[in-house]
Amino acid sequence: MAKTIYTCRECGGTSAKWLGQCPHCKAWNTLDEGLVEAPGAATRNTRFQALAKSQPVATLSEIEAAEIARTPTGQEELDRVLGGGIVEGAVVLLGGDPGIGKSTLLLQAVDALSTQMKVLYVTGEESGAQIALRAHRLGLSGQRVRVLAEIQLEKIIAAIEAEDAAFCVVDSIQTVYSDQLNSAPGSVAQVRECAAQLTRLAKTRGCTVVLVGHVTKEGALAGPRVLEHIVDTVLYFEGDTHSSFRLVRAIKNRFGAVNEIGVFAMTERGLKGVSNPSAIFLSTHGEPVPGTCVLVTLEGTRPLLVEIQALVDSGGASPRRLSVGLDRDRLAMLLAVLHRHAGVSCMDQDVFVNAVGGVRIAEPAADLAVLLAIQGSLRGRALPRGFIAFGEVGLAGEVRPAPRGQERLKEAAKLGFSVAVVPKANAPRKPIEGLTVHAVERIEQAMEAVRGLN
Repeated sequence: MAKTIYTCRECGGTSAKWLGQCPHCKAWNTLDEGLVEAPGAATRNTRFQALAKSQPVATLSEIEAAEIARTPTGQEELDRVLGGGIVEGAVVLLGGDPGIGKSTLLLQAVDALSTQMKVLYVTGEESGAQIALRAHRLGLSGQRVRVLAEIQLEKIIAAIEAEDAAFCVVDSIQTVYSDQLNSAPGSVAQVRECAAQLTRLAKTRGCTVVLVGHVTKEGALAGPRVLEHIVDTVLYFEGDTHSSFRLVRAIKNRFGAVNEIGVFAMTERGLKGVSNPSAIFLSTHGEPVPGTCVLVTLEGTRPLLVEIQALVDSGGASPRRLSVGLDRDRLAMLLAVLHRHAGVSCMDQDVFVNAVGGVRIAEPAADLAVLLAIQGSLRGRALPRGFIAFGEVGLAGEVRPAPRGQERLKEAAKLGFSVAVVPKANAPRKPIEGLTVHAVERIEQAMEAVRGLN
């Protein structure tokens, strides 16, 4: 009789019986039932093989540090997120909601790379005819793109070796299964083992492998979290499927900057890179509108101008605090700082804050722009045209500097903005042509500077 075991989809830990909470990582409702594997000699041998040829012990100072060779994918925005292009032997995990454009982007990249190297597109969710139909719709020739519709891991590995592929896409890792395991495709054991073997293949043969991953309803990658630790790069597709714009964000990258983003527009001919993404996140108002403030945020190495909108309205006994694209808990903290140190009370008001364009802002440098937008909506006074702000606000009311402030100011000046309120530590040493900078140390000074501009 086959024995069952319960495996945590978050950490991969096992338990002999079902528990509401994983005893290893303390996550709730993450244990999935599966069959106990009976590993044979082949399974044990392949599982513990080295990822690459063993190297002798060497002194760090004597190891030659050469630049990593990169190959452009034909998509400038994707190259930006990857750190300049694909790296030989790297393993990339791409996740995102269904229908957001993962397969479309990778098919475009495979077609462009096919002119430089041997490529293989492995599909486990669609047939070869469906891939050909998509390529025809996107206007891709596909003359050198090799396609394999297969979900058995051993056959996929054999095809990669037979084709001598230098770039391979596996769409998706949740559909692949190995004969060495008894569990169903998509289970924790299958996803972990298949990803490990594909990673081993990439490192030993120098083949770049891209794994497409499903996401859960919470937006995280489905399967064990160990999957993110195995691969070299983790990319997330963000954006609303009802919008034509998509963001690809690097969550982990061993060969480039983390939190770098690429901006794409979905067209009839596939995903096209957006050369000036700041234009997406700025609303086009004929005249300045109360409750709006333009923020210069930093995504990886790229400064972006994003419009922050705030609406303050009568809320009654139970006022609401709602934010889209920003941290809701931080919004509550900022409202308390605004009341305590600037004398602006919103305790009986509904406060809604939104980042235009669907972008998600995690950095605290958005604090100052959020507070200025809230104050403008409450007072019914618009900020002057060409106004930008950034800076972190502390609980004591101080305005703290943001990293790489000079680059933010230069980006704003390049796009025609003329007035900026920034932390004193971010004030430029040399005047920036066309930009008047007001440096402040506290939130009260920022409010006073804004009143002087109206």
